[in-house]
Order: sequence, then structure tokens, then C-alpha cells
Amino acid sequence: MIKTSRGLTAIALILMSSAFPSIAAPAGATKNIVLVHGAFADGSGWAAVSAILEKDGYKTFIVQPPETSLEDDVAATNRVLDSLDGPAVLVGHSYGGAIITEAGNNTHVKNLVYIAAFQPDTGESLGSLGAKMPPASKAIKQTSDGFLYLDQTLFHADFAADLPAAQADLMGKSQVFLAGKAAGTPVTSPAWKSKPSFAMVATQDRSINPELERFMYKRSKAQVVEVASSHVVYISHPKAVAALIETAAR
Repeated sequence: MIKTSRGLTAIALILMSSAFPSIAAPAGATKNIVLVHGAFADGSGWAAVSAILEKDGYKTFIVQPPETSLEDDVAATNRVLDSLDGPAVLVGHSYGGAIITEAGNNTHVKNLVYIAAFQPDTGESLGSLGAKMPPASKAIKQTSDGFLYLDQTLFHADFAADLPAAQADLMGKSQVFLAGKAAGTPVTSPAWKSKPSFAMVATQDRSINPELERFMYKRSKAQVVEVASSHVVYISHPKAVAALIETAAR
């Protein structure tokens, strides 16, 4: 079940229901939507969300951050933003939330959307936030040269529990390793302090503690919805994610 922070369960259910398609982009809406994936994933995970948004009249751009450092990943996002001819809604999942927190200072960005994502304040990093409220998962491993990855035997249960096993298995095999230094780099200029943010809590998330998600989103005064989902809510519940993005765009 999905509910909003104000308890508007019925309305949120309508937004995510397949019986009620998303509302087409109205005049005056922000038409450019930039999607940023997180660690251990790639841009293909946004396929269903992108298809819904495009059907509804929005134009989507999917960033492929290299995950080699926070600076590199912010730069990759800014390259996409700088190519736009108008304002954009900037969306991040998981570690992508840290990326959009910095890249959101780009002048093209109007609103921010955090999907089961980190939303650091000044001086905070993924590591420091995770230590504050640790996740249930113990799947993260480290390579000899300092990159992080998820143990494939735990990938399905701890990262993508509500996806078919075969799909989660392929994701685990193709996961993009994250530079350990990216997880330890603190944010310096949080864009959510000057731009409106919207957020989605995945209540069955084992990769980011749902209570940490609630803490960060309450602190930023984000407009929040909650979905009973694993960490990959953008893949398992694309209608609900697209509906929230369209709310931000309107």
C-alpha cells in the first residue's frame, strides 16, 4: 500500500493504480525530466518510468554516472542538464540522491525528486548517514582497489526482493561497482535547501533504512509518499514513481 505523509492513502492509491493512467503533462508543467540511478545499477532500470513519462508528454533524459567519484557523477549529471533548452525536474534513486543534491544547484533544475534515496545535508556522506541509521542489509563487499559491490547471493533479498528472481540475478551479475571514496565524500552545497523536493520512502527497503529516509525527507520538508517496496521501487512500482515525478513537474 502507498500512503502520503498526510495520510492521503486513497488519493495515492489512485495515482499508482493501473486503472487510472497518469495525467498528461499540462501547459506550464516542467517538461524535461532527468533521471539519475544509484550504486550497483545502471540507467536501464528507469525504462518503465521513462516510458510512462514520455507517454504523458514529458521528455526524459537518463544519466549514466560512472560511479568513480561523487565529483565525476555530479559532472556527468551536469553535462546532461547543461544540454537542455529549459527547466528540468531532477530525479535520483539511492546514491543518485547524493548526486542530485549537488547537481541540483544547476540553473536548469527547478525541483528535486528523491526515490528511496539519500538526501545529505552539508558535511554528510552516504557513509555517515548509513552509520546514523544502519540498513538491514549486510551485503556490501569491497574490492582490493576500494570499490564497493553487493554480494550476489544476497542481491535479490537485500536489493530487489520484489522483482522476479531471474531479473534480480541479471542485475546482480551486471551491477556497477561504486568507488568507496564516493560513499565517503561529503556533500558541500545541498540544493534541497533552496529548491522544492519530493520524496518516496520504500517501506521494505533493506539497502537504506526506511527510518533514515523518513528522517532526511522530514528534515528537508519534502512532499512525501510511502510505498511498500524493496529498494528498487522505481523498477517494481514505476506507475507510483512516475506519478510522483509528474506531481513535481506540475
